[in-house]
Amino acid sequence: MRKNSKVTQREHTSEHVTESVADLLAHEAPLDYKNSSLNVGGVPGKKIVLEPPENDGRPAWNSKLQYILAQVGFSVGLGNVWRFPYLCQKNGGGAYLVPYFILLILIGVPLFFLELAVGQKIRRGSIGVWNYVCPLLGGIGVSSLMVCGFVGLYYNVIIGWSIFYFFQSFQYPLPWAECPIRRNGSLAIVEPECEKSSATTYFWYRQTLNTTSTIADSGGLNVKMTLSLLVAWIIVCLAVIRGIASSGKVMYFSSLFPYVVLFCFLVRGLLLKGAVDGIAHMFTPKLEKMLEPQVWREAATQVFFALGLGFGGVIAFSSYNKIDNNCHFDAVLVSFINFFTSILATLVVFAVLGFKANLMNEKCVMENGEKILGYLNSNVLSHDLIPPHVNFSQLSTVDYAEIYAVIKTVKEGSFAELSLDPCVLEDELNKSVQGTGLAFIAFTEAMTHFPASPFWSVMFFFMLINLGLGSMIGTMTGITTPVLDTYKVQKELFTVCCCIIAFFCGLLFVQRSGNYFVTMFDDYSAGLPLTIVVILENVSVAWIYGTKRFMQDLEDMLGFRPHAFYFYMWKYVSPCCLIVLITATVIEMAISPPGYNAWVEELAQERFQSYPPWALAMCFSLIVVAMLPLPVVFIARYFNLMSDGSNKLSVSYRKNMMKDISNLEEVDEARSILGKNPGETPSPKPPSQAYLGPPGTNPLENPNSLSPNSCYGTSYQNAISPQPPPPLSPPLPLSPTHDHCPSSSCPSPSLTLDP
Repeated sequence: MRKNSKVTQREHTSEHVTESVADLLAHEAPLDYKNSSLNVGGVPGKKIVLEPPENDGRPAWNSKLQYILAQVGFSVGLGNVWRFPYLCQKNGGGAYLVPYFILLILIGVPLFFLELAVGQKIRRGSIGVWNYVCPLLGGIGVSSLMVCGFVGLYYNVIIGWSIFYFFQSFQYPLPWAECPIRRNGSLAIVEPECEKSSATTYFWYRQTLNTTSTIADSGGLNVKMTLSLLVAWIIVCLAVIRGIASSGKVMYFSSLFPYVVLFCFLVRGLLLKGAVDGIAHMFTPKLEKMLEPQVWREAATQVFFALGLGFGGVIAFSSYNKIDNNCHFDAVLVSFINFFTSILATLVVFAVLGFKANLMNEKCVMENGEKILGYLNSNVLSHDLIPPHVNFSQLSTVDYAEIYAVIKTVKEGSFAELSLDPCVLEDELNKSVQGTGLAFIAFTEAMTHFPASPFWSVMFFFMLINLGLGSMIGTMTGITTPVLDTYKVQKELFTVCCCIIAFFCGLLFVQRSGNYFVTMFDDYSAGLPLTIVVILENVSVAWIYGTKRFMQDLEDMLGFRPHAFYFYMWKYVSPCCLIVLITATVIEMAISPPGYNAWVEELAQERFQSYPPWALAMCFSLIVVAMLPLPVVFIARYFNLMSDGSNKLSVSYRKNMMKDISNLEEVDEARSILGKNPGETPSPKPPSQAYLGPPGTNPLENPNSLSPNSCYGTSYQNAISPQPPPPLSPPLPLSPTHDHCPSSSCPSPSLTLDP
């Protein structure tokens, strides 16, 4: 301890000293010492500034662009291409964009900003972040890690499917363009299962998945899908093996290439016949849909999952940022990039589906026109029913609609026996498809009619691989970063082990019945657990740590005070919206029979089947296992059965915090050299007053007064040092490590140091 420091003054003199370390922390850093008498023996103009410890050995992004691309790559995934367009069509077309945009503002941006901020401030993964914000709720990070594990298992299977289709696209004609021919001696017949469905449907269910008719019949491993899954895990492992040093470089391509493909498909799609019909159908608003609660629930769910909230990937990526990075700008930018990507993908999908609908409608007109000609030749129908201008060799949809209406009117009693279809374009456009049905059946069928179809197929599935890879990198980072922060293990070895274990666990999804397990995990492993995780994140920051305190931290970190809008969103609106969403999700699960769509080979179509008892138990086990860390960690820490996690700070982190305290003593010693009595020097006034809450609240209210037995007063600002300085007068407790006291007796810190 220096001779002239305030602490030694307090030990050797009874003179009252009014300045404190807290004053220095709160006021000295922002001041300009250019002309101050405190600039002793230094270069004029030099500032004495307390910098946050950023050189703590933690990796960092090479550039802001790399970081933004990583967040965009994680948030923009397969759901933007095959989930959002379906929801938009199902829930009122253009009218669906209104509730989606409103909920993006009320839930999406504030919660995304919150996750970015806590990750950047604490510079830890999800486990470390929530251990420091509220140790009793430290299970939040573990639950996030569990959900990431479940999602990563089946998500990479989808990438494996895309890899299989990618390599199958390097041939002409495309293998799913026509039904295969079965030969029996000199007799050649079309494969019956394909003839009853379609070439693309047959290729997906039979030649790709070779699926069984029930989830109970595993059918053994599908060798082609097993090899594809192995390739997928090798790609993911190589992308994340060195952390952000390798994944950051991959993101330059995997995040930007999908936009190149989407714009190419949009230009090509707009030149196709019927593309405008598809887009017009898509964005024609059905305003009455906006009054249905189901529309708002599905919009909230899509906003929630589109941004990757609760997975831990957002927190992990932001933890590698500089502490003064403008994460508010990042949150708004990434959220709106995600939104406009969904709009772009919807334009592309419905331009292509509009083209496909026109082809299917023309095929319908041609087939039914031949039926009518047959009825005319067999005198079932009179030639007088056919308008004279109609030419059956070039029958248009308008002419067919006119003939159909006349026949339906004249043959009203026996019309059903004729088996004529109306062939209305709107009916084709209303056929909703999503997920794998959109990507591997509807879209692939449309591409078979493109000129140079193999080229477009290669581009499309390569885009899906990159979209999936960006999300998988974020998911894997959400797993590896918290573990590497908490335990001293070798990064490369741990990553390789994770990928190997995940591959063998993923063999469940590459059985012949594996598609049904993908559906199960997609429905049950993430939805409810993630929603609960995010509402606990919101509550722990806004209500336990304190919104006013968090707003102050944000101003210290960003250099400006966030708008009061976020105060109210975090404190009231977002928690209420999430509670409603959880309630609606539970009700939906209760009233909807748990089951899956099974492919019945004999009928060549899908049929809904209920889960058998063992599969039903597996569904609910996924939910329980994902949420189990929440009560386990809470109980264990409440009864002091496990550490609160505050001793997990890295050695370099602790050294930097001690360095900051040493810097404070140097500032104090500089004042003593001048011969001034520190007690006579008034505390400098801060340049601005932070936003501490809405009008009417007491800004002097102690933000650290947390109720005992709920969470400690610890926060991510606390300086944790092996040897805290001697007590000051009046005593200012220096962020206890809590290794020596129960949770109910730990003091709340009144001194905070920004890490």
